Amino acid sequence: MAKSLELSFLTAAGKLSKLSVDNPTEPINPVAIKEAMEQIISANIIQTMNGELVAAESARVIERNVTDYELV
Repeated sequence: MAKSLELSFLTAAGKLSKLSVDNPTEPINPVAIKEAMEQIISANIIQTMNGELVAAESARVIERNVTDYELV
């Protein structure tokens, strides 16, 4: 099962911008996630087409199951 941590930020233009992290360390610590998102915002290291990141909006873990089938 593949997991990813999706971080959603609000941009200067009022749009959402998402950053995905594969295979996050579990258990998820919401306080640490919020701090990391605030560090990303304050470092101003990510620029989007909708401007700079200005606020942490949300975070969620996404799980997906992938089943490969051999075609015969």
